[in-house]
Amino acid sequence: MTAPPDDCLARNEWICGAYLSSRRHILWDAVLQHVQLTAVAVLIGLVLALPLALAARRRHWAAGPVLGVTTILYTIPSLAMFSLLLPVYGLSASLVVAGLVLYSLTLLVRNVLAGLRAVPEETRQAARGMGYGPVRLLLAVELPLALPAAMAGLRIATVSAVSLVTIGAIVGYGGLGNLIYSGMNTYFKAQVLTASVLCVVIAVAADLLLLLLQRLLTPWTRRRS
Repeated sequence: MTAPPDDCLARNEWICGAYLSSRRHILWDAVLQHVQLTAVAVLIGLVLALPLALAARRRHWAAGPVLGVTTILYTIPSLAMFSLLLPVYGLSASLVVAGLVLYSLTLLVRNVLAGLRAVPEETRQAARGMGYGPVRLLLAVELPLALPAAMAGLRIATVSAVSLVTIGAIVGYGGLGNLIYSGMNTYFKAQVLTASVLCVVIAVAADLLLLLLQRLLTPWTRRRS
């Protein structure tokens, strides 16, 4: 018997509205897991990158080792990275998050450090002359001026994390990657294409949201442009 002409699932077509309607809960759960893994990893990476960048700026001897180690981590293939972390975290979501955090450090540390180094020395001196202490100088002057470079690194790290989350499918925590992986094994065209398109949508949406946040946090760059 042949499949009914209106049954795109039975015909295994790439574009199939019936797949979206019948599997919307599965897709929604996968999207949520994908976004959660990405957000947690990038936030942890940012929390770790800031003190590393500050240490590298204040102590010149630390810049080489910090940038060198984070760069080496970025060169490790994703499958190898997850395999190295497996004895520590086991088959869990923490394994995926830890791997993404290590990958994000290269982009975040390098860009935060570049932003801090770009702050004019005369600006620092003027702030000190106005009575700014080290902490106030950092929070009120240096970090705001370093935001454009830091946000550029954050945007790249976030988009990269959205992509790398899919590799987590090998341990069952890959968000939309789980659907892509299982769909490829069964040659389920609609599932592979839908999950892949949703990954792109998440990456584009995250980049646009961070760009909007950057514009809101740095209004002086809009006036200057």
